[in-house]
Amino acid sequence: MSEQVPQQTPSTPASGDSSGEFRGRVEKLLGDILGLMGFPARLDMKDAADGSLSVALHFEPAPPPGVEVGRRSQVVDSLQFLLNKMLHRPGADRRWVMLGAGVHPEPRPRREPQAAVAQAAAPAAPAPAAPRAAAAQAPAPAPAKGGQRGAQAPAAKAAPATSKGEGDERSVTVEEDAALKAAVRQLAEKSGGLGRFYAIAAMKLEDRARVLTSVEGVGGVKVSAEGEGRNRRVVFTPDKPAPLPKRSMLPDDDEDDFDA
Repeated sequence: MSEQVPQQTPSTPASGDSSGEFRGRVEKLLGDILGLMGFPARLDMKDAADGSLSVALHFEPAPPPGVEVGRRSQVVDSLQFLLNKMLHRPGADRRWVMLGAGVHPEPRPRREPQAAVAQAAAPAAPAPAAPRAAAAQAPAPAPAKGGQRGAQAPAAKAAPATSKGEGDERSVTVEEDAALKAAVRQLAEKSGGLGRFYAIAAMKLEDRARVLTSVEGVGGVKVSAEGEGRNRRVVFTPDKPAPLPKRSMLPDDDEDDFDA
């Protein structure tokens, strides 16, 4: 006589929480985290089409630095990553939570199945041999003469790739922020005096321009903007980097060093 194993209802999460209990956990965790950050927010939750839970964060009275309404940011992405890590236990079915600043986030496209990816990555069929033979029989172009060679040499060299550099921030005209100027100049002097590297991330273009303008004249350190998009940051590079003292280095803890 075989034993019948009860099957779990698909609408019930594997963790045993109902939809209302899951929303309660999300509301409790988000409220605690945002409260500790000092930026409380009103939560607007709704079920997304892909089965995830969409949450719009309406910060009151204002969002944290680096967060803009309707746009993705490192702050919201980090908060979303932390929240999902705290909600889901290893080995249990997961219901993803998506966060947006002031609005519900747009659903992200799902990854293609492995079979479709493998089929797309498969090499194409070899080309017919006739065009290859014709190309092999075609006469090679004659080498250019001295005068033509000199004229064509600059054109043959590939043009350097253009990327967003420090000039973007330098070209922006912004009003001076006295508090920000005092803080970044102190950080620049600390970087040059101690020989330490520092970086400021999650800043708007205007704020990066204010930082670069505020540190002008500080010796012993070079301040520049690096990176692209949301990963762009302001980096403080000392002229004379100093090594970290041994007492500040982290211990090398290896599980193999402990006796069983």
